[in-house]
Amino acid sequence: MSHPASSSAPSTSATGALLLCRAPVEDVRLAAAVLRERALLAPAGDGWSVVVPEGRPWLAGGSAHEPVDRVLAGWASALAIGTDWPVLALWWDPDRTGYTLASGFRRAVGYEWLADGTPLGEDEAMRTFAVRLELDPVHDTASLEALAEPDDDADGRARLLGLIAVLHRVGLALPVGLAPGESADRLREAARAESGAQTVEWSGWRDALRAEFDVVDRGPVGAWVRGPRARAVGVAQVVVGAPMLGWGLRRGSAGWAVAGGVLLAQGVTGLAYDRARGAGDTP
Repeated sequence: MSHPASSSAPSTSATGALLLCRAPVEDVRLAAAVLRERALLAPAGDGWSVVVPEGRPWLAGGSAHEPVDRVLAGWASALAIGTDWPVLALWWDPDRTGYTLASGFRRAVGYEWLADGTPLGEDEAMRTFAVRLELDPVHDTASLEALAEPDDDADGRARLLGLIAVLHRVGLALPVGLAPGESADRLREAARAESGAQTVEWSGWRDALRAEFDVVDRGPVGAWVRGPRARAVGVAQVVVGAPMLGWGLRRGSAGWAVAGGVLLAQGVTGLAYDRARGAGDTP
């Protein structure tokens, strides 16, 4: 059973992250597997799912260390590319808290606060957030803008809880124990205890391509992913994804390397689908 996030105060020294997808579990499963990161996937309300990563590259230490916000930005972009639903990454560490909202190929938007709740972002990010999630333009936007104003009584965790409260009005209901400020280990334990939770893990490109073909064939869009337009989109994804993957690998950025890899894979998948199914349509 899902509930609003718990209000009990966890350790302020924890680092953790959640990926919230505005789509049901069955739609998120394939996209989450392409992250190539073992994760737990669970329902999170009406039309929402939550992905809890089991890996923690932001805690790797040494040269492999990468800030949690950068990792999550890459993962959110990777999940959102090629889908028609947005992905919201919530993250926190001992110094800061924040979010990144990714939606298709559009530029991701984000906001962050210091641990004491001091706002660091731009007000425009809150308005864009409301528009992309189709929130109420008056009441919800006002609630979001209030989170960007100084408040001595609201620390960084309280800011994220306020954000979650706004999304609760549009169906989000996080499982018990999945709350900002919790450690990655406690998030994983809470997700495992949730009814309907499942493990998502990478099984190889062959299985991913086969599954994606099956999804397209069953859906209403099969006829629209073939032909010159589909090939042009596939080529564009390859052209953008390849250098993004290379940049992420050179910079040691796991999140952006994954995003580039997903974009590249989707381009190759689209081209392969057009070729395979197009050939099948030939008399």
